[in-house]
Amino acid sequence: MGSAEGARRIGHGQTFNCIYCGLPQERIRTLDDDWRMMEPDMEPLAHTVPADHRWIVLSDGRAALYGVAPPDMFQRCRIEHALACPKQGPLDLWPWLTAMREENGRKAERGPEPPSEPDEGLPEVG
Repeated sequence: MGSAEGARRIGHGQTFNCIYCGLPQERIRTLDDDWRMMEPDMEPLAHTVPADHRWIVLSDGRAALYGVAPPDMFQRCRIEHALACPKQGPLDLWPWLTAMREENGRKAERGPEPPSEPDEGLPEVG
């Protein structure tokens, strides 16, 4: 009991081609018995991946979403192929940053703002 001999990884090594770009992606089972398509041969440091996109592979081959606590500095994770797919639009990982990017785009289209008038000082109030 407890021996790793004969243990097998659930669904490990099953690759499929992405319907958008045709590149390979690896199918991995999650703790909820769902399936996720992961980028093959890609295990970045977990702290470099946004919290809601860190998938930690457990000893049995299943993946767990690891977004609750800051990861260990050397922890590796998997990412879904959708994050790296060249044919899918970029995901909105940080909504505030996306809004700022859109506003900066509008500012750039309007051109430079005219210089503001110098302050005349405080108004006389009586």
